[in-house]
Amino acid sequence: MPDEGACAGLFRRFRPVRPAGRRAAGKSGEPFGEAPLARSIAFGADLANFHPSREVSSVCAEKDRHDTAAELTGRITAGPDELLRREVLRPQLDFEAEHLLPGYLRLEQVLLLEYHRMGLLGTADVAAIASVLSELDSSVVRELADAAMSDIAFTIERYVTDRIGGAAHAWHVDRSRNDLQATAQTIYGRDRVLSTVDELIGLGRAAHRLAGREIDTLMPGYTHSQPAQVASAGFYFSALSAQVLHSLHRFDMVYASVDASPMGAGAMTGGELDWDRTRMARLLGFSSGDGHALIGVAARDWALEATAELCLLGVPLSRFVTDLLTWSGAGYGFIDLPDEFSGISSAMPQKKNFPVLERLRGRTAQLAAGFMGVVLGQRATPFSNTIEVSKEAGRHVPLAFDQASSVLRLFTAVLDALRLRTERLRDVCTTEYLGGFSLANGLCLNAGVPWRTAQVIAGRYIVAAVDKGLSPAEPDAGLLRQVAEERGFAVSGAEQLLTRAFDVDKALSAKRTTGSAGQDSVRTMLDQQAAAFDLAERRWATRRARITEAYAETDRLLKALTEASTHLPEASA
Repeated sequence: MPDEGACAGLFRRFRPVRPAGRRAAGKSGEPFGEAPLARSIAFGADLANFHPSREVSSVCAEKDRHDTAAELTGRITAGPDELLRREVLRPQLDFEAEHLLPGYLRLEQVLLLEYHRMGLLGTADVAAIASVLSELDSSVVRELADAAMSDIAFTIERYVTDRIGGAAHAWHVDRSRNDLQATAQTIYGRDRVLSTVDELIGLGRAAHRLAGREIDTLMPGYTHSQPAQVASAGFYFSALSAQVLHSLHRFDMVYASVDASPMGAGAMTGGELDWDRTRMARLLGFSSGDGHALIGVAARDWALEATAELCLLGVPLSRFVTDLLTWSGAGYGFIDLPDEFSGISSAMPQKKNFPVLERLRGRTAQLAAGFMGVVLGQRATPFSNTIEVSKEAGRHVPLAFDQASSVLRLFTAVLDALRLRTERLRDVCTTEYLGGFSLANGLCLNAGVPWRTAQVIAGRYIVAAVDKGLSPAEPDAGLLRQVAEERGFAVSGAEQLLTRAFDVDKALSAKRTTGSAGQDSVRTMLDQQAAAFDLAERRWATRRARITEAYAETDRLLKALTEASTHLPEASA
């Protein structure tokens, strides 16, 4: 129930009705509260359902809406409707209080330093406001927001002004909510990019570890979902590691979009005071801050680019997960996961399922959905500051980052827990005619058969051998010579050609090109990848350090002003 002191007149309208026969003191001699009661009856009110506290709350809320608007603007006379608060403003406020408030407070600190530099705020004023700002946390913002139009910037401003009174009249002069909000959102985006990169490096390291353990583990490589050539598990998972490095490289470009501060862009055309945008950017940990003012408040390129990269990352990850899903099936039986990462059937007790892989692939789709939400939310909007771009389209950004974080953590755990069934993998290599390509090469290079004809002979030999029930480990030199003679070629050394082509233990060492499945090639790639991950970690650590150092400098400058304020004469303070 509202405080009676705040709404005394309203409370007097809804004082309890006295029992019959009791009268209020005074000249009228009428029953206490009779007029309000009569009005209620006139409007068909059911006395049994009459709740004074509810009526007071409603009327007080209406008064608060008018009071709030009057304190913040001369343009409108009422604050937000309760439906608008509930459906739009309160959810937005709750999110910003939880995730954007640290950025807003950092911005306020930097603004204080700029006001002091320009001579608009004295040392004591800066110290007083900084002290009040330090009291703010998400719970305070949530509690007070309704009295400030459910807006985080207005809430911060009102909290401070209520506590410093009429002092520091120039605080927030020439400041717009537009660039303030754009910068707070960019700080949030920067933090999410940094966290995502950490998790992406973790996934890459996990793939790299797995590849290093399995360099010599033979497995069939597939094209068009059919067994094609002998490969190794190390070769396969080194591709995942390389794909992660590719994404890391692209995130370097994404970081550039969250490394430019919009602060100082004003509402859209810049400020009227001599703001040092470069200094403000540096104190906020950005590398630049002097860009086009309209772009600063109108564009959310970082949201587009970050979610685009998450979408692009999800595509190859979904393909690798699809392989794992396929290989986990009984028809393949290539991989296994511990019970802790497995599921069961409710009706078929023989089954061991891997729903974590289904979850992973499903969540990669959400990365594309997040990007499309941002794209469709921004397209065809005016190129200016709009809520549609900054908040409605932007609402998809945290969801995309959350899904990406989940995918990266889960995939990392899966790779660390994954067990390969090496004997099963080898069996497929020895029972499938995976050396057909090598046989055609041998016929061409050693027997002088033209390349395309060699392909025909190799293919016909494999068909004939399968028809005879021969395995690749059972070479039939006579059959090969017969097939070759049918094409007009005499092949010498047929036994040696067949043995070399279908020897799975020599299949990898036969690969000589860089980037191939050969063990030496895979080791070289893994060494290069390890160095690339080390370099990426150092590069991103440097970016984090710059932000940490910038915040430390801001804190140091404010602390110096606070300490200086304690030595000022009392009248000046």
